[in-house]
Amino acid sequence: MDHITAMDKIASTREAFIAGLLDVAPDDPKICLVFADSLKAARATPFTEKYPDRWFDVGICEQNAVAFSAGLASTGLKPFFNTYAGFITMRACEQVRSFVAYPHLNVKLVGLNGGIYGGEREGVTHMVFEEFGILRSIAGMDIVVPADAGQVRKATRALAQREGPGYMRLGSGREPVIFDDAMPFDFGKARVLREYGTDAAIFAVGPILKRAILAAETLAKEGIKTTLVEVHTLKPLDQDTIAEVLRKTRAAVTLEDHNIHGGLGSAVAEVIAEREPATLIRLGLRDVFAESGDAELLFDHFGMGAPHVCKAVKQLVARKRKS
Repeated sequence: MDHITAMDKIASTREAFIAGLLDVAPDDPKICLVFADSLKAARATPFTEKYPDRWFDVGICEQNAVAFSAGLASTGLKPFFNTYAGFITMRACEQVRSFVAYPHLNVKLVGLNGGIYGGEREGVTHMVFEEFGILRSIAGMDIVVPADAGQVRKATRALAQREGPGYMRLGSGREPVIFDDAMPFDFGKARVLREYGTDAAIFAVGPILKRAILAAETLAKEGIKTTLVEVHTLKPLDQDTIAEVLRKTRAAVTLEDHNIHGGLGSAVAEVIAEREPATLIRLGLRDVFAESGDAELLFDHFGMGAPHVCKAVKQLVARKRKS
């Protein structure tokens, strides 16, 4: 069944995370929240009011917050540390690696303001385009990038059931609604959303998936048949599904709200190198810093619009025909 909406509505991934946590907290008293002066940014008041003894704010000291969360986990609690993604993954990177991942503690990191969708109110210092590459290189770290608010709520419930460290990226709180409420969330499984044909594959991650869907639909009307895949779990990566799609298409475009180095494009390139040879064009930030401003305009400016996806697919199809 097609669960894709008209994509003309927005909803808050931040509020959805708290809603997901409230779904599971009644049945699991070990779940708690940790902030670094980020309670309001996280839209977490509904949780803190209902569970006043299950949240901690350590102030603006993210390194300490990660270490504190590790300490909570070492006693058997299940902390979710929620603040700006860049501060978690860069300012506190050593603590994430050495105090959470190395002892494989049950700490979930929830990063706000991920990617260009985080730049409507903030500048580059409070945005992040590098964390997929950073965290993919840390052993044992789950990485989940849901496409919209409804998927965030379900991903939160899924993460709460998993043991060990994990990271989930959220945006600014004003992201497009892509799926209806009936769309399930299957942790660790890439999802084929459109299967028009095998001219090329389009792989996308996060809310920018909206643009990949529009591109696939436009191409289909022009007679170019693609297979569109959402890769919401970057680690553990569903290599089997990716390899199967590559085996059929032998050409792929990746689209991500992230630097092209280290993220989805790199992950698909690794599958191509190790399992299924194919041609690849990576769309994302091409080794540059983004700017603050309207996210939709910035995506177009930095070459991540639906027309850019269409152009890349056509380039790949032309290459296939020549060969």
